[in-house]
Amino acid sequence: MSAEKAKQLHQHETTEQSQSQSQKQVKVQVHKKRWITPGEKFLYTVVSSLAILFSVVVVSYSSSIDQINRDVQHLDSNINKQQLENENLQYQIKELSNPERIMEIAKENGLEIRQSKVKQAKSVSGNE
Repeated sequence: MSAEKAKQLHQHETTEQSQSQSQKQVKVQVHKKRWITPGEKFLYTVVSSLAILFSVVVVSYSSSIDQINRDVQHLDSNINKQQLENENLQYQIKELSNPERIMEIAKENGLEIRQSKVKQAKSVSGNE
């Protein structure tokens, strides 16, 4: 039985040692260093908010410039159409103010015109 007593004594010593070791172990609180501090979080939030705001302002400014450019192009096309129409009307004025045409219409309506007294007016002015 001495062998059994030795085993029991050995087991008893090992359990006492483990209990004493667990009692001796002091719980140490480890302060984990945060990855981002609250101040950094605030700064990152402010900087990212400003970046997003800047992006929105740039996009809206670009959009308004694009709209203005479209309006300018539309006005240019209207101006070109109006200039073309004015040129056509000027050509019609020259055609209709041809002295030969005027004399034909006068003869058709029974007017007698003497060639010596027909003059072509080059420009009409309000000062006479």
